[in-house]
Amino acid sequence: MKTLSGKILKFFKWEIIGEFPDIDKSVVIIAPHTSNWDIILGKLFMNEMGAKNTVLVKKELFFFPINIIMKLLETLPVDRYSKKSSIIYQSVDYIKKSKKFNLVVSAEGTRQKIDKWKKGFFYIAQKAKVPIVIGYFDYKNKKLGIKTTIYDIDNVKNTMTEINKIYKNANAKYPENFTLDKRY
Repeated sequence: MKTLSGKILKFFKWEIIGEFPDIDKSVVIIAPHTSNWDIILGKLFMNEMGAKNTVLVKKELFFFPINIIMKLLETLPVDRYSKKSSIIYQSVDYIKKSKKFNLVVSAEGTRQKIDKWKKGFFYIAQKAKVPIVIGYFDYKNKKLGIKTTIYDIDNVKNTMTEINKIYKNANAKYPENFTLDKRY
């Protein structure tokens, strides 16, 4: 998969920047998330990085025949309208039970313009005791990459402030739909 993913990205003129950290478990956030293409680019990117990864995807996409593609992409369905905390605990269980598990989520939690990001990714990482890897899409320059890894995740405000600084100059596919978390 690694070579094929890289060839596909190269064919579409995407450049990969940085390397995935030498860790077996993490929560990976990739932003800005404003397009349906983000999941495909994100999976190709993570595969090319050589990181075993799983993506949370809204359960509405798990219908025939799309569910076959979703399973091939190693995605997990998420019911966004029932017990929200159960998503966090289910994700933590997946991470703890696996030898290698890098959970990829969109930092904002949606493709729509919002003022407050969902912080489930933070709580998953904190409860699973794994770092947060900061990935990014740069649609303007056609680059995908890893910015940094945050290991100190004791304080949500400090972590979100750091994340806001990292994504300050992000280039979304649809810039009008991307905003930083205005609480921090």
